[in-house]
Amino acid sequence: MKRNYLLAAICLYGKLYAQTTDSINNRLEQVEIKAYFNKQPLLRLTSSAAVLSQQRIQSQQSPALVAVMNTVPGLRMEERSPGSYRLALRGSMLRSPFGVRNVKIYLDDFPLTDAGGNTYLNLIDPYAIDQINILKGPDGSIYGANSGGVISLYSKGFNTLTKPEVNLQLTGGSYGLFQQQLNAILPINQTQQLAINQSWTRSDGYRQHSSLNKKTVQLNYNWQYAKHSELKFTGFYTDLGYQTPGGLTAAQLESDRRQSRPKGGPNPSAAEQKAAIYDKTFFGGVSNQTSINSKLTLFANVFGSSNQIKNPFITNYEKRDEKNLGTRLYLSYVDRFSKNLTYELQFGLEAQKGWYDIDNYDNNQGQAGNPQAKDKLENSQQSFFARTQLAWLDRLQVELSIGLNENKIAYQQRYPIAQEDKAHINFGNTWMPRAAVSYMATPTLAVRASISKGFSAPTIAEVRSSDNMINKDLRPETGTNHEFGVRWHLWNRRVILDAAAYTYQMDDAIIRQVRESGAEYFQNAGKIDQKGIEASILAYLLTPTSAGLIRSLQVGSNFSLNNYSFKNYQVGDKDYSGNKLTAVPKTVWVNTLNVLFPYQLRLDLLSNLTAAIPLDDANTVYAKRYHLLQGKISWSKAVGHGHKVSIFAGADNLLNQKYSLGNDINAFGGRYFNPAPLRNYYGGMNFNF
Repeated sequence: MKRNYLLAAICLYGKLYAQTTDSINNRLEQVEIKAYFNKQPLLRLTSSAAVLSQQRIQSQQSPALVAVMNTVPGLRMEERSPGSYRLALRGSMLRSPFGVRNVKIYLDDFPLTDAGGNTYLNLIDPYAIDQINILKGPDGSIYGANSGGVISLYSKGFNTLTKPEVNLQLTGGSYGLFQQQLNAILPINQTQQLAINQSWTRSDGYRQHSSLNKKTVQLNYNWQYAKHSELKFTGFYTDLGYQTPGGLTAAQLESDRRQSRPKGGPNPSAAEQKAAIYDKTFFGGVSNQTSINSKLTLFANVFGSSNQIKNPFITNYEKRDEKNLGTRLYLSYVDRFSKNLTYELQFGLEAQKGWYDIDNYDNNQGQAGNPQAKDKLENSQQSFFARTQLAWLDRLQVELSIGLNENKIAYQQRYPIAQEDKAHINFGNTWMPRAAVSYMATPTLAVRASISKGFSAPTIAEVRSSDNMINKDLRPETGTNHEFGVRWHLWNRRVILDAAAYTYQMDDAIIRQVRESGAEYFQNAGKIDQKGIEASILAYLLTPTSAGLIRSLQVGSNFSLNNYSFKNYQVGDKDYSGNKLTAVPKTVWVNTLNVLFPYQLRLDLLSNLTAAIPLDDANTVYAKRYHLLQGKISWSKAVGHGHKVSIFAGADNLLNQKYSLGNDINAFGGRYFNPAPLRNYYGGMNFNF
């Protein structure tokens, strides 16, 4: 395996920068990131961050974002089966058995994370995404409650075009994979533009009882109705259904890694119970941004969603009706104290209200039977924030911000005994300050430091988990993050280095546990010590040329060291203090290689080396380390006037590793493992009109 590391010293961390060059200087083009209200150069940003371009997103398989997300140091995305994703940013999967928690996610400046704290990232079609911005570390001063960081997804269709453009992509692959994706950008006139993103994805899945069927339609509309005013709309409908095969024990994994969870004791099998998740969701929002004058800008949006979810499980059949409404608005003022000193001021709020009807029934082989429990919950959260930034000579940048977060839950039991009055859980008002500085020591070397407070209240799915009980004792996670980082551009920006070291001391971490029946519940875990180092290097070894066998060569690497442990955690007579934090690999090393040959022939390779992962709090069971190698070859050719056709083929798990990309945490009965596919293939075509 040592030969696989040879490339790592010079490999590409291509997600940080665009895949274009300055034709005069032959250097990597500077990238800007939209963070803290304005676009700014990534080099001078006070936070650790990453930008995933559209080309980077499309460099690997199209059905999911898993591979490309895992190229970001500190970010880990898992797939237990097609459609079932989990994501953690500088944290673990302890809180994420279903959906995404503890990370704030936005879609086109609208919170995709709902009022209950959950994010259904699997509703989004990756082909509809133009760019992904990632801010690491707790940032609740501006973006509301979170302990891990902030992810912003930007859809295709908001870049102004002068003529219509249509892209159609068809993909087929192993295990019955078929995917059709359509993107149409339709300029209406000089001030209005409409974009349509539509997709259909189906798969039989690698394991028994793991099929996927997903249909999405997304509309994006923008209208510049005045010289300095713009209205935007984002809306989508997703009809998602996927079977959940369930976890296997080590013995079952060895016997038949493709089987679904078999019958065990009094519990029937996953296939017998037709275990699955069906989610029909509408999401929509309208935003308006107006520059009142050259210094003052007003932004406001309103958004809402409706989720109809059915989840037949081993022990019950759950139906959830979830509705959310919210708004985000702020006022931004930018001015100068002097020729060399500028400042910014922002004030605003983000508020959401959620209504959740959760009903559980007996599961009679995929049919809802007698009721077990019915509850009605309401969640409200508000975040008021203020920020100021001082910038001197484009060299020194100082940011101070503070947020006040409020979070409350009201609940009412409707069955088996109906409550007349609502009961309440109040998580209180929490101040979340942040102070950060970035200094350009030279025109190509920037150092940064920050201190920020993290806060994450229990989600609706944790307060009312699958054991059908309301947990009134859960407390929010809180903590303080200290961080130092450096970015360095070398040799006319053909080599770029980025590194960060941080320590996050978390109190009352929320930990997932599983009862004998298989139902989950959550509890607080005292203190957690999270120390980490993230480093990346990007190198443009051969800049684009029109001659030679190799027309462009990019190589790079990124590395994450996660020294996470329980500092103070005791359950009954069991003391887990000092143990490694569950579900976190000690190291992750991702290497990529991108080569352009004549006739627009392109090769993309990705290597992911992930260390062993503890799967229980006692550290008695580990998922083995694995080396995942993925590759894609694509060829493009202009056809006619302004049209292009592309053909691509790729392979996943080229080394045929036996690994589990998503594991069940603290699983009862040893059912930890959700085996990932062995070597598999895909291919397809893309038509651009």
